[in-house]
Amino acid sequence: MAEPLFRRLALLGVGLIGSSVARIARQRGDLAAEIVVNARTQKTLDRVLELGIADRVEIDPAKTVEGADCVMLCAPVGAFADLAARIAPHLMPGAILTDVGSTKQSVIRDVGPLVPEAVHFVPAHPIAGTEHSGPDAGFTELFQGRWALVTPPPGTDEAAVAKIEELWRRCGSMVERMEPNHHDRVLAIVSHLPHLIAFTICGTADDLADESRQEVVNFAASGFRDFTRIAASDPVMWRDIFLNNREALLEMLQRFMEDAQAMARAVRWGDANYIEDKVERGRRIRRSLIERKQA
Repeated sequence: MAEPLFRRLALLGVGLIGSSVARIARQRGDLAAEIVVNARTQKTLDRVLELGIADRVEIDPAKTVEGADCVMLCAPVGAFADLAARIAPHLMPGAILTDVGSTKQSVIRDVGPLVPEAVHFVPAHPIAGTEHSGPDAGFTELFQGRWALVTPPPGTDEAAVAKIEELWRRCGSMVERMEPNHHDRVLAIVSHLPHLIAFTICGTADDLADESRQEVVNFAASGFRDFTRIAASDPVMWRDIFLNNREALLEMLQRFMEDAQAMARAVRWGDANYIEDKVERGRRIRRSLIERKQA
């Protein structure tokens, strides 16, 4: 078996992403010789031990990172600043600090200034997920054939970046580097806006009169069911994503609202060609996703 990429991998947060990385590291053996997991509650850590996906668990973030040559922030992005402040004095010189957050400019803003000089900071974002959360939600195939975007700030040590890229390749991901600002704009349209719309549509349905709401639940067509799957996602994580990618999300939301108004006008005035063109463009995007095995 190949030499482990890291001697000790410390995971701060053990939801869907963190517990999947832990499972893969456990199964493969070439990601890390030792896996240490931190969570906010002892109950979660007890469950991690029951699942057997870590060598050691720690309730104290500072203790979790001691002696770790790779530290991965897997908590909601809103918790990063506090976590970084708590672990920074305890990071080992030469260690790599990385993350899995869905917003990158905010992570660089919140974490970057706290990273000690001798520690390499390599932000990243595996684009994979389900609506489930917690240590039981993870599985070893989560990242297979999915993209992992690596967004190192200028001047980041090249060897450190290469190691994080290799970590995600060993997890099964396709890897690409991306500038943090560009990452946040792309994710605003492909991930953050669809979630915002899903939460909003489910909220609209929930606000209907009781009788209508019951019919929504009883007779939900596949379109609404798809929205409810997205809307089942972790509320703290998505609250933090929306607030930490505010500008790009609001820009994409404004563009969407303008397009929605144009579609409303087409429906009102019977512009069949406009409606058909929009539907056909949607079909084309779906076909391209299937062809690239991203559906």
